[in-house]
Amino acid sequence: MIAPQDDEETPLLQRPEQRTTKTPLPWDRFWIILLLEVPSFLSFQTLAPFIPQLIRDIGVTHGDESQVGYYVGILQSSYFAAHMLTIFHWSWLSDHIGRKPVILTALLAIIVSMFSFGLSKTFLGLLASRVFCGAFNSSDGVLETLVMDTTDVTNMPEAYGYIPIPWMIGNTVGPLIGGSLSRPADRFPDIFGRSELLKTYPYLLPCSISAFFMSIAWLITYFRLKESASTRTPLWELIKGRFFRESYQKLRQPSSNVDPGEAQSKPLPLHALLTSKVLRITASYATTNLLYMAFTSVQPVFYATPIELGGLSLDPPRIGALLAAQGVAHGIFQLLFNARLHDRFGAGAIHITGVSSGIPIIILFPVINALARAYGVGMAVWLCVAVQLALTTSLVMCYPCMSLFVRAAAPNQASFGATNGIVLAAVTVTSIIGPASAASVFSYSLQEGHDAWSIYYFLMAIALLAVGTALLLPRDPSVWEDSQ
Repeated sequence: MIAPQDDEETPLLQRPEQRTTKTPLPWDRFWIILLLEVPSFLSFQTLAPFIPQLIRDIGVTHGDESQVGYYVGILQSSYFAAHMLTIFHWSWLSDHIGRKPVILTALLAIIVSMFSFGLSKTFLGLLASRVFCGAFNSSDGVLETLVMDTTDVTNMPEAYGYIPIPWMIGNTVGPLIGGSLSRPADRFPDIFGRSELLKTYPYLLPCSISAFFMSIAWLITYFRLKESASTRTPLWELIKGRFFRESYQKLRQPSSNVDPGEAQSKPLPLHALLTSKVLRITASYATTNLLYMAFTSVQPVFYATPIELGGLSLDPPRIGALLAAQGVAHGIFQLLFNARLHDRFGAGAIHITGVSSGIPIIILFPVINALARAYGVGMAVWLCVAVQLALTTSLVMCYPCMSLFVRAAAPNQASFGATNGIVLAAVTVTSIIGPASAASVFSYSLQEGHDAWSIYYFLMAIALLAVGTALLLPRDPSVWEDSQ
């Protein structure tokens, strides 16, 4: 007799054996995961403050200030392009050889790239450093998989409530290191004025300090992190190809000769991972990220654009203060309320609410400009800005929800890494397309003779697409898990 299975339409109240007791977080392992979340944020934010000046110093622009942003964009895009091409392969590899060696490789890549960046005197050297880091730094995808390994459906929302802590640390400490310690021989001549090394390589010190922290993280990972992958295969076996043939043959054997439980404990090939669930969560995750990346690229440019051209005419200190306040608010709100909201409403409802908030967020752009034109930058404008910033918190809350759906969509636990890699490869594509396309459309809308609302039509189309793909998901990830 075949046991009845729940499908995606089964009401949640009818699901038998619904887990109600929350599992405590395993803090003996989870604190290491939080520590390992810092390096990627720290490295990126350490470089961000001085990259424009470094581009000027190496002379690649030949004094043309308008070209600085172009070369900065190439450096940023090169990282994501290399990352996009390799993230799936690293995530897949972590299912076979384990999470720990892949994370150690990623940390080592960040360390090497930071030193390389600080020692580079040509644009080609800077570009090679960022491409190398993007190709080998798989920490974001593998760490997300590590969270899935370490938690279950009851405590995963609580775990993601703590992720903003390393995010805030990296995004706060990184700019301080990069901004304060670049060109130290000029800034602090009494301390570093005699160092010929720092005179020759004026950006080596902040890169070295950031790399030193990552070296500590590497040592802690090597000695303290416990392997969480359910299966491990020697790398040499993968290189020889024997594992692929044996796995394929085992999966193709008749069911009478194979233990179904054993088959479910093995990582699956790529074609077996491209299920309807995985494709649906990939589409929803990618479009949500496309919306968020497009918005975050337009937001500071809108603030800085003159009011008469459709912006808000804010100076850099005010823009920085707004963005910093927004980041802190996101982190605090997620830390305090993420788990509670998931327990009360579920991931599906939070995700739909989050992507739907993109619609009023976009509408507020022209409203803010209209108020600024009519009344100046007064109380009404700041109230609308505050509402817009508050709504972005709901949009950011979509990301923990997506991770829960990725976990539920994976065909088995042994394929968490590869499944997550498929999704993140698509997400990385949108991380490249989103800022580039939104910035281009915004520039187009500012040109004389063009429709100033073009950027808002473009962003609204993305928001509606994100809402549409969100409706492809069930109202709770447990529906998918129970149906497997």
